[in-house]
Amino acid sequence: MLLKDKSIAIVGGGPGGLTLAKLLELKGANLKVYERDLDKNARVQGSPLDLHDESGLAALRKANLLDAFKANFMPGADKKLIMNEQAEVFFSDHDKKIEEDFENPHFRPEIDRGALRKILLESLQPTTVVWNSHFISMEKQNEGWLLHFKNSPSVYADLVIASDGANSKIRPYITDIKPFYSGITMLEGNMYDAKKTAPNIYRLLNGGKIMAFGNKKDILMGQKADGEIGFYASFKTEENWATNNGLNYNDRTEMLNWFRTSYPEWSHIWDELFESASVPFIPRPIYCMPLDQHWEALPNLTMLGDAAHVMPPFAGEGVNMAMLDALELSECLTSEKYTNLLEAIFTYETKMRKRASVIAKDSLDNGERMHAENALEEMLSLFSSHSTQDKAS
Repeated sequence: MLLKDKSIAIVGGGPGGLTLAKLLELKGANLKVYERDLDKNARVQGSPLDLHDESGLAALRKANLLDAFKANFMPGADKKLIMNEQAEVFFSDHDKKIEEDFENPHFRPEIDRGALRKILLESLQPTTVVWNSHFISMEKQNEGWLLHFKNSPSVYADLVIASDGANSKIRPYITDIKPFYSGITMLEGNMYDAKKTAPNIYRLLNGGKIMAFGNKKDILMGQKADGEIGFYASFKTEENWATNNGLNYNDRTEMLNWFRTSYPEWSHIWDELFESASVPFIPRPIYCMPLDQHWEALPNLTMLGDAAHVMPPFAGEGVNMAMLDALELSECLTSEKYTNLLEAIFTYETKMRKRASVIAKDSLDNGERMHAENALEEMLSLFSSHSTQDKAS
């Protein structure tokens, strides 16, 4: 095996990195995952994840974790309402959605990020993840790399795999290609104990998702675990809006006034989001890697997930691409087809870039549709066609 007598460092303990660690452990690889979080109890931020049959779920099947996923996913969380800015419902699949249909390739079950992380962590050897390991830099040593961390000793690895997200500190050791701004920024908010703190929104959501479109702006939200609701106000603006707008993200009243001013045509029903959210709100400019990116493969370093191909979230593919990266990279690294690591990594990266480019283009196109003048009509057409395909299957 190519990994025989090799030490592997996976930097970043998100879904992609942990999935790769599990798949490589099943093959007997010698590896560690270096994660900057203090410990396993660190709160995992972000929306629930919908896993797809050919990518995220395929990786979990290979990792022998599908049963654990089935025991922890959120039935019904994939139900959708499509609304206009007045909260009028134009599309609902609440009466049609089957809560569990893992035999259907179009079924996209949702799971809380924290629950998925827990499944993956509990499947690994107890000492695989090295917590409180904030990567700073690395340098070439022998045939591999010497990695330096802020809070822990330096370590050597024959092979380093970057799984450290969109702001990867390892990616520059591979390429100087940088992502470009998509033109869209999303303002994230979360409501805890939403049944009590935001009862009207809670009833409206009804355990699923809402996508509301109006005047080239969106509100997107979904049910999370433990009664929490996550939401995004999504809109087109300049790249530096988040730092130049003068808003105090810790002030609910100021943020509510911003919403009323920036979304003037929208119903006051949505005000509850800003009145009930925990603070601070989090602005997220949305970036994407160039669709034609290319770099020369290295024999001791590669990357996966957002570190390799950050893309907008408007196709629901980010985590699925990361987990598929993990699946394909693990297969290349443990295959008997390749004579050396360079060949295996070259094969993985070539396929990964091509695949990710197609999905990133879809994500960019969806982002444009969702923020267009006729976004409601565009999205109704899209989801109506999906609904017809589901019935046909």
